[in-house]
Amino acid sequence: MSEPTTSGPAATRPAATAATPLAAPMAAAAPAPRTFLPLPLLVGLFCILWSSAFAGAKLALSASPPLILLTARFVLAGVLMLGLARLVDGPLRLRRRDLYALAFIGALNNALYLGFNWVGLTYASSAYVAVLTSCLPLVVAFAAGPVLGERLTLAKWLGIGLGLAGVAIVLRSRLAGGHESLFGTLLIACGCLSLAAGTIAFKYLKPQGGVWLGTAIQSLSGAVLLLPVALASENLHEVRLTADLLYGLAYLVVAVSIGGYGLWFYLLTRSSATAASSLHFLMPPLGLFFGWLLLGEAIPPLDIVGIVPIAAGIWLVTRPGRPAAS
Repeated sequence: MSEPTTSGPAATRPAATAATPLAAPMAAAAPAPRTFLPLPLLVGLFCILWSSAFAGAKLALSASPPLILLTARFVLAGVLMLGLARLVDGPLRLRRRDLYALAFIGALNNALYLGFNWVGLTYASSAYVAVLTSCLPLVVAFAAGPVLGERLTLAKWLGIGLGLAGVAIVLRSRLAGGHESLFGTLLIACGCLSLAAGTIAFKYLKPQGGVWLGTAIQSLSGAVLLLPVALASENLHEVRLTADLLYGLAYLVVAVSIGGYGLWFYLLTRSSATAASSLHFLMPPLGLFFGWLLLGEAIPPLDIVGIVPIAAGIWLVTRPGRPAAS
């Protein structure tokens, strides 16, 4: 069965019902899509894959410079997803406009977002990176109004305020306590802004094409952009073929790049995913949990205090609005 596609930009675009990275604007008359698993389960699985990626990356980065490892991940994942696209969707066909749009989105979502974050992981703990990056829905909600015409309700403004307050608590705890570096924090912030821009671009441009083909192009475009930077700034001789590198890279390619990103854009094409998107509030505690479980990272007490308003803010921002009266 072919994966669904999104339509191209329309002259008049209806406002989306919620400012969330999982809500792609679609025609109001489109029938509710059917999925092979319940949407809450799909979003919950995505949250687990997404939040565990930073711990997996931290594991692999112990044996390789960040940009070389990231480029290898993009190439392996891109080639595998091209094969999946051919197997699932048949002959690979894509308009030039969609190719350019996907390459642009891939530059934001892969090269810039993960490039900043993976370099940031060499200066910060995986839990810290996961908590800050989990604030993506707050950034998207703030930007979606002027760009996509999405309406920010009082509840969403409250959610943004709560999320920012929680981030301030975590930042104060981590930076004042000397647990993290300011430079690493700035890199993570740049990565989060890049991913927010990529999410908005996907919702605005709405490129057509199957999920696997689209995600493969984004992954390979990230590899093309990162390769010269990696070779110019890092040393291939620093790569060590350890078990941590092989296990971490395999998890990142199969579970995160293929499973996570494929699921991410699958959900982006589903307007009814809005109903399940409030599960994003699971991201901050899951990020702390995987950092502790897989890497033994300490959790300062104020982190627990901070993730409560962050999680509440994400839930308020991403929960679906009430349907309009007939």
